[in-house]
Amino acid sequence: MNSHNFRMPARRLATVATVTALAAAPALLGASAAHATTGHGRASAVVLRTGLDVSLLNKTVNVPLAVSLNEVQAPRSADRTALTARLDGVNGGRPFTVLRAEAASARATANGRLAEGSVRLAHARLHVPGLPLLSVVEVGTVTAKATCAAGKAPVASANVLGAVTVLGKRVTLTAGGPTEVKVPGVGEVRLDLSRRRTTSRTAAATALELKVSVNPLKLNVAEVNGTVTLAKATCETPAPARRTAPSHAGTAPEVEPQGAPGAQADLAETGGDSSTPYIAGGALALLLVGGGAVTVARRRRS
Repeated sequence: MNSHNFRMPARRLATVATVTALAAAPALLGASAAHATTGHGRASAVVLRTGLDVSLLNKTVNVPLAVSLNEVQAPRSADRTALTARLDGVNGGRPFTVLRAEAASARATANGRLAEGSVRLAHARLHVPGLPLLSVVEVGTVTAKATCAAGKAPVASANVLGAVTVLGKRVTLTAGGPTEVKVPGVGEVRLDLSRRRTTSRTAAATALELKVSVNPLKLNVAEVNGTVTLAKATCETPAPARRTAPSHAGTAPEVEPQGAPGAQADLAETGGDSSTPYIAGGALALLLVGGGAVTVARRRRS
């Protein structure tokens, strides 16, 4: 009776120890914590950007007029509020003011949930070389905004409010197509109003884009050609979280046939696999517990 009571717990303990050790190997090897990664969105905003070619003195001197005002970009939030943009070297060596405004601000912000660019320009006057006293364009208020929020469709908006004057002429802009203004002896300007574009992940808005061709009185003293952008904002939606699912613990590993080339190559290279320590531990536990049970049984018989 007593011998039977000693042998049964010993056998059970040996069995439990072995099963536990063997089960622990795939659990520890296969388990991995789920994690998520997110990407910040992108946004940009600019009050003024020019891409003009300026030819001076009957095209003997060519100067690219590339100017930007309050240009900002995110992931890192930023904003600027400068009111004037100047250029050197095209006005007899003196600074030349390309844009002057009473209010001009550009802001870009982006994080894991939202990317947004916005621009506001108020009471602005744009000048080019050769026309120091006559504005190419005068506008009341122009705004542009692009918003890209995670899980939502991107949105773009642009507006031109108040009066617009081009080469000294009051004009009425329409969103249905470009507006062309020609002034004899001065030049011509083509204006595109409130251009907006959206995709599944991006948005862009431009309040006003001008194509300029100016040559006052055909004197070839200062000929200006190119484009001018007023109030542009863009955004890109933050990348969605990518979640990596944990491995299923306890799944039996795939068994290859004995003598398979793959198995032989693995064993020849490593001498075993990553579960070897756990199997060895289970065998050792079985050996120790079984040995103890045999010792106790022998003592009881003696």
